[in-house]
Amino acid sequence: MTPRLQDKYVQEVLPALAESLGRTNRLSLPRLEKISVNMGVGSAIQEKKHLETAVEALTQITGQKPIVTRARKSIANFRLRAGMPIGCKVTLRGARMYEFLDRLISIALPRVRDFRGISRKAFDGNGNYSMGLTEQLVFPELNPDKFLRPQGMHITICTSADNNAEALELLERMGMPFQQTAEAGAGAA
Repeated sequence: MTPRLQDKYVQEVLPALAESLGRTNRLSLPRLEKISVNMGVGSAIQEKKHLETAVEALTQITGQKPIVTRARKSIANFRLRAGMPIGCKVTLRGARMYEFLDRLISIALPRVRDFRGISRKAFDGNGNYSMGLTEQLVFPELNPDKFLRPQGMHITICTSADNNAEALELLERMGMPFQQTAEAGAGAA
């Protein structure tokens, strides 16, 4: 069974992108390639259990076991030695990627306090979008009684688009809740 967002991409987004970009070849249209979710756990230096809970939380959120990331360099001021575990990350592709993005758009982001949309300026120039969440408990999979310590995460959405404009159009058509532009907001007020 294909994910709901993947069906939407094939049936609605692809034809709309082909029309707006003026391309007939479906393979030249922008598409999602992968989503990387990264949790940096700086407190894992003193308390190893914080990293274990972050790994467990990321497993529940993404449905895939994360890999533990280790420090590359030693930094004496932070009491950090090279090779110490300091975070975890997951790279999602295929059906899991679409499922995660669907849950992020429809469930998690609307649960963020004082949410008015995500920034339109967080593209890297090559069609990839990065965002951060300060609280992991916006995902309903997590039990708030078990995960007491607030933990944030970085989410990077990699697309096959060549530039930011095409990637923005792709993500808007997929349903990403971007902030309204200043011109649109001024007319409504």
